[in-house]
Amino acid sequence: MPSVAVKLYSVFFKLLLKHRLQSLISISPDHAPPDSFGVSTRSDESVAAANPSFADGVATKDIHIDPMTSLTVRIFLPESALSPTEPRSDRRHSLTPPLNHSSSPAAPESRRNSYGSENLEPYGGYAPSPKRSSRKLPVMLQFHGGGWVSGGSDSAANDFFCRRIAKVCDVIVLAVGYRLAPENRYPAAFEDGVKVLHWLGKQANLADCCKSLGNNNRRLNGVELKKVNVQGHIVDAFGASMVEPWLAAHADPSRCVLLGVSCGGNIADYVARKAVEAGKLLDPVKVVAQVLMYPFFIGNNPTQSEIKLANSYFYDKPVSVLAWKLFLPEKEFDFDHPAANPLAHNRSGPPLKLMPPTLTVVAEHDWMRDRAIAYAEELRKVNVDSPVLEYKDAVHEFATLDMLLKTPQAQACAEDIAIWVKKYISLRGHEFSY
Repeated sequence: MPSVAVKLYSVFFKLLLKHRLQSLISISPDHAPPDSFGVSTRSDESVAAANPSFADGVATKDIHIDPMTSLTVRIFLPESALSPTEPRSDRRHSLTPPLNHSSSPAAPESRRNSYGSENLEPYGGYAPSPKRSSRKLPVMLQFHGGGWVSGGSDSAANDFFCRRIAKVCDVIVLAVGYRLAPENRYPAAFEDGVKVLHWLGKQANLADCCKSLGNNNRRLNGVELKKVNVQGHIVDAFGASMVEPWLAAHADPSRCVLLGVSCGGNIADYVARKAVEAGKLLDPVKVVAQVLMYPFFIGNNPTQSEIKLANSYFYDKPVSVLAWKLFLPEKEFDFDHPAANPLAHNRSGPPLKLMPPTLTVVAEHDWMRDRAIAYAEELRKVNVDSPVLEYKDAVHEFATLDMLLKTPQAQACAEDIAIWVKKYISLRGHEFSY
């Protein structure tokens, strides 16, 4: 059984969450016009600032990728991307010194790196050197939990979790700050997930363009582009870089994994289906696997765990129903909605046999566990690699909730995920290097 501390924390957590959900329901009637820009984080939640230097072995930065919405991504770049064979004394040349605020004429020169090129980020963080070979890492798109209405890619808990995953899996994590409900109900969060996948593909293609463009002005899709000689970036007519340098230098989108936490698992599964439908249109992005951590599945016909564990810890069924009421439009509210039930009769998209390998993580004391297990079983029936990791005495979000992040069970879960994921992201010949 969970500890007394977890039980007490769960009581207060559910009271606060229920109050928040009821408040959002009272101030956000379903007929209210949607806020297309939306919000991707709540002002009253604890957030972690991005740190572009390698603090704790991982550098982070935030990018607002859609000017029409609040959609953002936080990039988690592990220090292993600098190459494990690179001496520590040489690595300092890839890290930018603090910005020199001196007004003397020599200030610009002082910002040059040891190679004499001005490729340093203005905030003093890591910038890939154009003259140093870089190591390519797989990319993991991570979708946070929070019952559709809370959490964020920059929340303190999600930042800690993504740092851990980036290190143990040796991947670049893109934590997706999708739009929250009720400001933006279904399908906004799902569409945001697909949009990030396409953005990743665009970044890869632009990075390739950087390598092929000469020094002369070019035009791409009707937009005048220039190649900056010292940085190797494509810039638009306003001088803004169109290429994300960390991804251009270190990302291998042909080894892309999706990871969804709680309701983020529902988003990950939807994005995986859209990736299968898109096929080669997503090139060079290829989704090779997905991880569903205690997905937020539900259905009209209750399972045994939904009956037996309805009042379980943290996200119990009554509270979760409120979250679904805030997420689904009133006219579409149905527990067999395709966003809620992956095995619903009205599920659209590709057949299950085309889905990528899927690892499902479930907790013993989570009322949603049976439906997640049933989905994994259906995948196995059509020969999709879909193991289930079940953790004893665990509760919903046992590996991602702020209070539980530093428990041995949370660490073990991350390491178990890494072992399975590396089967699909390790380069040929190195599958068992871990």
